[in-house]
Amino acid sequence: MHELLRRFLPPFRRKALVGIACKAVEVAFDLITPVVIARMIDVGVATRDMGLVVRLGALLLALSVVGYGFTCVCQRLAASVSQGIGTSVRSQLYRRINELGAADVDAFGTPSLVTRVTNDVNQVQVAVAMGVRMLVRWPLIAVGSIVAAMLIDARLGLVFLVCSPAIALVFWLVMGRSVPLFRAIQTKLDVVSRIVREALEGVRVVRAFGREDHEEGRFVGAVRDQASTSVAVGRLSAILSPTTFLIMNLGVVAILWAGAHRVEAGGLTQGEIVAFVNYMTQVLISIGYVANLVVVFTRGSASATRVMEVLDTEPRVRDGSLQGPRSTDREVPAIEFDHVTFSYGAGDAALTDVSFSLPQGTSLGIIGGTGSGKSTLASLAVRLYDPSSGTVRVLGEDARRYALAGLRRIVSIVPQHASLLSGTIRSNLGWRRAAATDDELWQALACAQAEEFVRAKPGLLDAVVEAGGTNFSGGQRQRLTIARALVGAPGVVVLDDAASALDYATDARLRAALRRLPSQPATIVVSQRVAAVMGADQLLVLDHGKVAGLGTHRQLVRSCPIYREICLSQLRPEEVDA
Repeated sequence: MHELLRRFLPPFRRKALVGIACKAVEVAFDLITPVVIARMIDVGVATRDMGLVVRLGALLLALSVVGYGFTCVCQRLAASVSQGIGTSVRSQLYRRINELGAADVDAFGTPSLVTRVTNDVNQVQVAVAMGVRMLVRWPLIAVGSIVAAMLIDARLGLVFLVCSPAIALVFWLVMGRSVPLFRAIQTKLDVVSRIVREALEGVRVVRAFGREDHEEGRFVGAVRDQASTSVAVGRLSAILSPTTFLIMNLGVVAILWAGAHRVEAGGLTQGEIVAFVNYMTQVLISIGYVANLVVVFTRGSASATRVMEVLDTEPRVRDGSLQGPRSTDREVPAIEFDHVTFSYGAGDAALTDVSFSLPQGTSLGIIGGTGSGKSTLASLAVRLYDPSSGTVRVLGEDARRYALAGLRRIVSIVPQHASLLSGTIRSNLGWRRAAATDDELWQALACAQAEEFVRAKPGLLDAVVEAGGTNFSGGQRQRLTIARALVGAPGVVVLDDAASALDYATDARLRAALRRLPSQPATIVVSQRVAAVMGADQLLVLDHGKVAGLGTHRQLVRSCPIYREICLSQLRPEEVDA
């Protein structure tokens, strides 16, 4: 929490200090009140001086009204500070998540990142608000009450000094066991979030296979696991207040018992005993609130640690300085893999020693069995990941030397799973180039074989796209994502199994349209279909992450048994040899 406040509090420091000062004034008034009441009893009531009683009563009323005014100011400033810090933290957290590479996001997990942006930041906001409003008030009241009681009578004030260490011991024992549980709660919330996300994203599959009960069972199990930990924390927290109240009430009994003898002996007045009890009551209430504050701050601290883990993570894929290629030579390869090896974490290599060169304006088809590394290669081509060893070059430059924004202008990808955001067709197509004209958008739609159904939509380019593109069919979503990748005339287009939802005729028209593009981009087509890649200028056959063959269709049919086997599984022998 300290590191988070050091980074985000400075813009709000003045408001926080003014709020704390207002709360300190209120505390001072609360500490004066028992003294005023004692004087009212010992002087006004004892001598039947109604004028003094009325004046002191008016003073108490004035203290209450003015203190309430300072409280309102503090509450407003606390809300401003907590919301301001929460907004800043959430904004920077979201920005950092967008800066993280795919490997970094994989390491945290999407559900965990969602929980950190929402629940964890909320816990930090609550802790900050309570810190401004209560962190000064209750400890000051507790300490001030003890000091005031000692000034009235040092011997009777020893009761406070006996009670305080006992309460501190209770705090230490309870919070020492609570802190790890609070961290476990946040981790288990990640699990709940993951299960909910999976169930909602796969709701059609769940219903199609009749697995509603199974998914409900997973969810209930995760919620109960999280709830059991929360109950355990609640039980520990529940010990705090009763135990501290018991100790302090025993202190009140001790004060009344010892104070009665002192009053009878003339060592104390009745008003001073009342003041002592008031101070003890204030300490009692303060301890209860401090117990709640400790719970809030402990939870906030655990959440702040999780937030800072993300903010302090340095992206594995770092920005370079090049905004574009330094060479305009058309002989420079569009994409070149030079002995590239890549693995996800500590597992086996997904790609091993892959090398190939794709000239500008030509096409490369990538084919292989499931798990052969086709999508991994596509991700490396657009630098979603950096290779473990070897070099990926784009237009003659190491991809790591490019600024990511500059690289994205050169290389465009159509991912395996079509992804559309809520908005309009125009807003989705403008991702690569927001300033694209309507003519450019229609040209991209025509190439992607999407023009016909878009023109049939009410609103045309301004037709509504629902979250996830659920108001479009799977094939329509894929064609819109292809059109989005073509806007802005990229130099390299990577199609990662982007036509899997298209029929063969549409797929063929799409490939023909890509070859006729005026910008003549280099094209990498990843597909399971032989028909989708066999017409490419080069074919790369992958087998368990290794290059099994590289050449044209005719060459590979003769020289690569794996490719010939794939062809014969999808085409007739005469089609393979044609």
